[in-house]
Amino acid sequence: MTNVPITATKPKVAFFDFACCEGCQLQVANLGEALLDILGAIDVVEFREVMSEKWDKDYDVVIIEGSITDHHAEERIKKIRARSKVLIAYGACACIGGVNGMKNSFELDEIRQYVYGKDFKLFDSVKTRPIHQVVKVDYFVNGCPIYPPELVEVIKCALRGLPYTVPDNPVCVECKLNENVCMYDKGVSCLGPWTKGGCNSWCTSNGNICYGCRGEVKNPAKNAAAEVIGKYKLNADLIKNKFDMYNKCKEGDINGGK
Repeated sequence: MTNVPITATKPKVAFFDFACCEGCQLQVANLGEALLDILGAIDVVEFREVMSEKWDKDYDVVIIEGSITDHHAEERIKKIRARSKVLIAYGACACIGGVNGMKNSFELDEIRQYVYGKDFKLFDSVKTRPIHQVVKVDYFVNGCPIYPPELVEVIKCALRGLPYTVPDNPVCVECKLNENVCMYDKGVSCLGPWTKGGCNSWCTSNGNICYGCRGEVKNPAKNAAAEVIGKYKLNADLIKNKFDMYNKCKEGDINGGK
């Protein structure tokens, strides 16, 4: 479904962060000339990473980094959503829960006590959720950190009211297009066969493996995956455990999300 285009002369755009490392915000700050082009079309009214000013009115577009990990964050994101025409979730934490989701494998009290010690009950905590499991999200920019050209494209779509479809082909497709030697042929396990592309095989093109930070493809090539696992004598449980680093928050929408 196509969204309504933003008609303001210079749309009011704000960046907010929840539970995250703020690495995706640094990616925005490091956009260089592309950032200057974006700033020419929008009015950034809040962005804690780079400015101290705060906006006390409604927003045309909000861009959210981080996952929801306590009741305070849940109430805050709902208030932000109510003041926003368009909400963009960017980064693995916001889109799929990210590394914060690993705590969902444990009892909350166990995690709280490990982190906060004997006074752990004084500190609020809930199961980690990506943004769309709490409020409606209009656009997603996956990755840890985000792939800057994709963020620029999504912002353009949001301002024009055009849809953006997150790529749903495996990273392996982009690896082949970039003529990379397969990590498995190097004797290294990689999550590219099961992970959504759209990053231009960023990690693998630079000598690293794919860690699954963009989430799983909806319809993985199961036979091909089984062939890879068999050919390289991989431990299927180990592959699953590697996916858990980013993908532990797959329970679906809680409050009518997408």
